[in-house]
Amino acid sequence: MFSRAQVKRVLQRVPGKQRFGVYRFLPFFFVLGGTMEWIMIKLRVGQETFYDVYRRKASERQYQRRLENA
Repeated sequence: MFSRAQVKRVLQRVPGKQRFGVYRFLPFFFVLGGTMEWIMIKLRVGQETFYDVYRRKASERQYQRRLENA
């Protein structure tokens, strides 16, 4: 694992500290979030993507609520 000093040294090497402060890491996290979204949309595990499962579960919950209300 990394020591605290090694992590600090790597973080200090990221440019823009004086001008942007901690916000200099924002582009990295923006790209990371976009990559995660792309993977959730495109990557298939078995026959389903994350959003296929999400839509199916939402549909099942809606169906159960209709049955309970009727």
